[in-house]
Amino acid sequence: MTVDELERALFAAFPAEDAEAWDHVGLSVGDRAAEVKRIYVTLDATVDDVHRAYEAGANVLVAHHPVYIKAPSCFSPSPNAHTPQTAAAVFEAARLGVAIISMHTNLDRSHEARDVLAQRLGMRATGSLEHTDDVDSTGFGCIFNAFEGTLLDLAKRAAQAFHTEPRVWGDPNHAITRVGMLGGSLGDLGELAVKAGLDAIVCGECGYHICQDLDARGVHVILLGHDASEAAFAEVLTGAMIHAGVEPAIITTNVPPRAWWTCR
Repeated sequence: MTVDELERALFAAFPAEDAEAWDHVGLSVGDRAAEVKRIYVTLDATVDDVHRAYEAGANVLVAHHPVYIKAPSCFSPSPNAHTPQTAAAVFEAARLGVAIISMHTNLDRSHEARDVLAQRLGMRATGSLEHTDDVDSTGFGCIFNAFEGTLLDLAKRAAQAFHTEPRVWGDPNHAITRVGMLGGSLGDLGELAVKAGLDAIVCGECGYHICQDLDARGVHVILLGHDASEAAFAEVLTGAMIHAGVEPAIITTNVPPRAWWTCR
């Protein structure tokens, strides 16, 4: 299998047309004609991830997050005051012969992403945030209709399921039934949570004022951390490649520990 064939197999699973217009998906660095020797799968495509891939013997790094959304103005071997880490990641990938392929918002909209989030929470999705009552349509996030417990109960379940320490907006004793979840950043999709009549939304991150507004409008918010909420997407990418015929023996799947910490 070549790098080009691998990209096409991933796009067959996560169509490019499902990605947001601003997004950058597919091959960012690398020779399309090169034979795939080993694949390193992870959440990000940072300088460190490129080095980890190379050290694992991989000549392809498949990540959820793009190495960049907008190409940097120049490329340099190490991040510094004038060079962002994205530029250094591309430089190192090219220098070491590591191709980088990303499946981002096109994966976010997939049934596979929705299913893995639901499985982590131990719940069954009945639709997405974009298509609340149509379980067959792809779309951002997922909706659950049958949670029984309080906001505190939901926060504890999410903390255990995603191995993180969430920040929570809302009364911990408020009864929760209708729940939504979105991996990564909620952004302006909070309006979909209100429209869907959710009692709570679980996501990776969301701005202060948006959380404040949603909570005031009856949608409590549980913030897991962007990386914690999407770590399982590396498994989704691995599964898609195995389904496409890639030998599991040449795939290394690794999500490094979260880069941030909390102080109590």
